[in-house]
Amino acid sequence: MGNHRADRRGPKRAAVDPTPARTTRGDRTTGGRRKATRRQGAASTNRFLPSAPTVVGAVAILAAASGAVAFGQGPVPAGSNLSLTGGSQVQDGTGALALGRDARARAISRDSQRQAREDNADQALQAAIEEQSQERNAAILSLAASIERRADQIAENLWVLPTIGYRLTARYGAVGLWSGTHTGLDFAAPSGSPIIAVANGVITETGYDGAYGNKTVQTLPDGTEIWYCHQSTIGVSVGEKVVQGEQIGTLGSTGRSTGPHLHVEVHPGGGDPVDPYGEFVYHGVNP
Repeated sequence: MGNHRADRRGPKRAAVDPTPARTTRGDRTTGGRRKATRRQGAASTNRFLPSAPTVVGAVAILAAASGAVAFGQGPVPAGSNLSLTGGSQVQDGTGALALGRDARARAISRDSQRQAREDNADQALQAAIEEQSQERNAAILSLAASIERRADQIAENLWVLPTIGYRLTARYGAVGLWSGTHTGLDFAAPSGSPIIAVANGVITETGYDGAYGNKTVQTLPDGTEIWYCHQSTIGVSVGEKVVQGEQIGTLGSTGRSTGPHLHVEVHPGGGDPVDPYGEFVYHGVNP
């Protein structure tokens, strides 16, 4: 009967005892080694992985450095006090913000210098333009004065026609009723038509002169003599100064003449006569 109880208790203890694996030394040794191996592997692996706070700190430093480079356009100087605020805002009293301000100040300075150079160039150009304008105006004034003087000279040398309402009846060099070659230009017009001084000059001779009839001689400033012949009346006297366009007598038919007309001769320098027609044209009038 005792044996039966022993049999029943033995199996019952085996079913509830949780430590049969530790009863053998070799099993305990193997299991321990396996656990130790796993702990050692985990420990060796963890040596190469930084802790969570270390990773967060490294990320913060990289982010701050990146922000400083982007803001200041250059490397972050040593000793800069950088921190992250609100995730991405950089605060730096002596580092990146100072670099950014310096860069902006340099850019403004360069713009100011460039603007100053442009302003100086504009002022120099304006001064050159004004100087050229003054020189041009002075040249124009000088030219205008020269033209005016020349115009006065031309006006003094311009001639006018010696009478009005005329027609040409005989030219210089013609041969006909005269004793020789015709030496003047004939302006036929009604008797009593005015005889006009062709230019400014002085009366140097008046009176009756044979075939020329009543004649007036006017001497011009260059010494040229103008003869007005066959006058019906003489309206000036020797030594009298006359001006261009002034009436000096009336047209007639005195001397050797076949009808009322004005015979005009031109004697350059008081010498031999030349073709009056060419002289009139030269002095700006077309008979």
